[in-house]
Amino acid sequence: MRIALFTDTFVPEVNGVARTLKRLADFFEKKEIEYKIFVPEIPNNHSLDFHIHRFTSFRFFLYPECRVAFPNMMQMKAELQAFQPHLIHIATPFNIGLCGLHYAKKMQIPVVGSYHTDFDHYLRYYDLRLFSKLLWRYMHWFYRPLQKIFVPSHDTMERLKRRGFTNLHMWPRGVDGSLFHPDYDKEEVRNRYNIHETYLLVYVGRIAAEKDVHLLPQIAAKLPEPLRNQVHWLIVGDGPLKESLQQNAPDRMTFAGYLHGTELAKVYAAADLFVFPSPTETFGNVVLESLASGTPVIGADSGGVKNIVQHGIFGCLCEPGDVDGFVEAIVRLLANDAQRKQMGAAGRAYALTQNWDTILEELLSEYEKVLHCDSHSLHA
Repeated sequence: MRIALFTDTFVPEVNGVARTLKRLADFFEKKEIEYKIFVPEIPNNHSLDFHIHRFTSFRFFLYPECRVAFPNMMQMKAELQAFQPHLIHIATPFNIGLCGLHYAKKMQIPVVGSYHTDFDHYLRYYDLRLFSKLLWRYMHWFYRPLQKIFVPSHDTMERLKRRGFTNLHMWPRGVDGSLFHPDYDKEEVRNRYNIHETYLLVYVGRIAAEKDVHLLPQIAAKLPEPLRNQVHWLIVGDGPLKESLQQNAPDRMTFAGYLHGTELAKVYAAADLFVFPSPTETFGNVVLESLASGTPVIGADSGGVKNIVQHGIFGCLCEPGDVDGFVEAIVRLLANDAQRKQMGAAGRAYALTQNWDTILEELLSEYEKVLHCDSHSLHA
């Protein structure tokens, strides 16, 4: 099987989509499946990989970390003709994805796609709601020719069904339980960031409007006085709101920037609670990583997060934007060490059932069904 993957993000970019697609590429390597990835170039990225074809790009004005490509269509066509993919997988509905769709139709290659980002939610955060109807019309046009659309959570699937999308199939995310686990030395993280308070609360993710990160200083300020002085916050990630968040942050809030691999895993393991107010996740990889690390989650009862966190078992779900609700959940769980420990163990046990190899084998099986169906239609 030869797979051509079209995406607007890939490692070394730091986001859930890039990391998921890197996991998929690693799986292809393991299964000895040939693949090519078409993706925008990244400034100062000099790594050479014959699997990856990068195209001239510019920063997207709403989302500076995202790149919009100017694909060289002749070069792309030549690469595809030389590679002769059996299947095209499109992971973005924009420039690069449009190219993938164009060549899938032109070269009569079976095409599937994956839905990663709830752009309609993002419009609300950037005062662009007037484009919502236009966006959905475009999304219907784009996704209609795809033989399967893979979605990361039941919440995303239900919302797309209500919008009239069909051919939807689940492609959840897994977690590496050997990297994310509770057995790291918690004092190492505390010493590195000079944390002396009794409790450590952690946020990991993009520091941007659609993640509701502006709520974190408000939640911190509303904790009752004795507890507030016993809590230290560690914010992991970067993004357009980082500077303003730092300006509004209380004294006991440290910004660690991006962390990767073991350094990130150690932070999850050192935390008493993972606080994640984002209401716009189609899945929520960081939530699953926290659970694998034995750290209970207090998250927004929205999107993919509510499909992962079992309220009262792995942590707590709060109404999106409800500062008082988050405060109440934090106070309640910090006051009960036994319950936190029980939740951490339950979350870890659940996370270990979300095995990447099993999940990607199922995706491969769906690929094979598409190819089988296509070969039957050709011989009909």
